[in-house]
Amino acid sequence: MSELITNIGELMTQDREQGTRRKAAVVLEGERIAWIGDAIHAPAADTVVDAQGRAVLPGWVDSHTHLIFAGDRTAEFEARVAGESYKAGGIAVSVEATRAASDYDLTRLGLGRVAEAMSQGTTYLETKTGYGLDVEEERRSARIASTVVDEVTFLGAHLVPQGIDADAYTELVCSEMLEAVRPYVSWADVFCERGAFTPEQSRRVLTACRAAGLGLRVHGNQLGHGEGVALAVEFGAASVDHVNFLTDDDVSALAQSWSGWDGAANAGRGAGVRGTVATVLPACDLSTRAPLAPAKRLVQAGVPIAIASNANPGTSYTSSMAFCVATAVLQMGLSVHEAVRAATFGGALALGRESGEDVDGQRAVGSIAVGHRADLHMLRAPSATHLAYRPGVPLTAAVWRAGVHAV
Repeated sequence: MSELITNIGELMTQDREQGTRRKAAVVLEGERIAWIGDAIHAPAADTVVDAQGRAVLPGWVDSHTHLIFAGDRTAEFEARVAGESYKAGGIAVSVEATRAASDYDLTRLGLGRVAEAMSQGTTYLETKTGYGLDVEEERRSARIASTVVDEVTFLGAHLVPQGIDADAYTELVCSEMLEAVRPYVSWADVFCERGAFTPEQSRRVLTACRAAGLGLRVHGNQLGHGEGVALAVEFGAASVDHVNFLTDDDVSALAQSWSGWDGAANAGRGAGVRGTVATVLPACDLSTRAPLAPAKRLVQAGVPIAIASNANPGTSYTSSMAFCVATAVLQMGLSVHEAVRAATFGGALALGRESGEDVDGQRAVGSIAVGHRADLHMLRAPSATHLAYRPGVPLTAAVWRAGVHAV
């Protein structure tokens, strides 16, 4: 079956050949995009959707979430807004609640959060383990996550559980725990931060996970200056996330990691010319009252950035990528185009899903181009500018995921 979406007022493709088109149309066939062009020249299709001048974007690609959890951390949030500073130790509250939850409840809660995100235009999701923090619970979280999202990241190195030696726990993450989750995950992450894992411990985790064939990600430079960015670049991590505190050397290292990359189709994850994406998490920055990540500075330095929700129970309990985009425009100084690109193509780039078909045979996401997966987000507005112009207003009119009219 084919479907024609026509009379699109603004089609923001994020494809460098197509750019942003006016009075456009798109044809979907199965799960792929089959045709893009002027509405006046649109071919026939089995069904027709009249966009009535509305804007159409790629579906949001949320490349950093923590969706497999149970419990509530409202008290922590209240304390933080009353003036207490954020410390990584709050994760332990979620660990206790998650361990106590049944498989059914964790799956139900995860699916509900995915549905909530999709209703707001998110069509591709990553999520992490990290609220289990022992071998069996991390295995369980990874298994459940693999049934509810597109990409799963192993984050056993989220926090050292109380009463356990940090080096001994790091060794557990690198050995038995890694082996247990390996069938369910594509990525590995480490929280390289004071109160979490030291640079030396982080290096051990990244080395082991790379040897196991996993793509790498890093939580870094969130709570202060540190070695997270340097480690991410050294190990060729696909993304370093948070990046609130950056030196000139950090920015330069990120920019230099992309030297030789021209945006052409890559050979899949780990292609040598690809560098490390800087993923900014605007909703988390607001919730923790942290200095905003220097997104504009990174863009101006030539560093590809992603915007993600960091949906989690402690520091960013939102699935609204539109809110994150509006915040990036209004608070971080990005243009609407820069913010939308970071929340679509940037997220795909951070997950190695931006072009071609990778080793898993999945189509590219994060941009609207012929052959890419048909993930589209129609706004109840004539242009994407309304995402920042009307912050907080629900603007999603329709969502297609892999060609299916999902919302």
